[in-house]
Amino acid sequence: MKSTVIQFPGSNRDRDMIAALTKINGEAPNLVWHTDTDIPHTDLIVVPGGFSYGDYLRSGAIAARSPVMQEIAKRAKQGVRILGVCNGFQILTEAGLLPGALMRNAGLRFVCTTVKLSVENADTVFTNQYEKSQVIPCPVAHHDGNYFADNETIKQIENNGQVAFRYAEGTNPNGSINDIAGIINDKGNVLGMMPHPENLIEADHGGNEGRALFESALNVVAGEAA
Repeated sequence: MKSTVIQFPGSNRDRDMIAALTKINGEAPNLVWHTDTDIPHTDLIVVPGGFSYGDYLRSGAIAARSPVMQEIAKRAKQGVRILGVCNGFQILTEAGLLPGALMRNAGLRFVCTTVKLSVENADTVFTNQYEKSQVIPCPVAHHDGNYFADNETIKQIENNGQVAFRYAEGTNPNGSINDIAGIINDKGNVLGMMPHPENLIEADHGGNEGRALFESALNVVAGEAA
């Protein structure tokens, strides 16, 4: 699987994502700077976590207007898989590639902890190696992870099965509506999530439950190539 990691000023989880993709995929991802518009052929584009542009204006608001995002939007329309984690999720919503918005945590504090996630839809390119309703641990580290959308949008994404992950067992760290931790677009190829699966891929990290997300994408790509 060919993968690409986008880098912005202020990204600080790009190295973690690069390490995870290299270990699981067996091949280092392409690295693309935010001012570039030439993304090599790729099966997966990852917008990693961090604090792009210092979270000025709103988290992800400036990065969403970077030149590379126009190309990412084009690739998304072509069906390329796009994964946004934490700040990447914020950027994807600000760019209009996912519905809703990520607001300040309900407790108005930065949260760094491990939560429990329920896999709400196990029939996507990012979750097919999980079981529906499977509960997994996953670390979070954010100040603006409170997912919100208007009532009609929430109804639509719930009815369409676009909620990929929810915070489970009372571990919602940010007040996110309906305990939403991750959503996919209506086409099913763009996923945004606040927790960090790239930080839970081997036993030394305290568990490997995050591997299945990347292996799901690998599984789909392998099936297409067969």
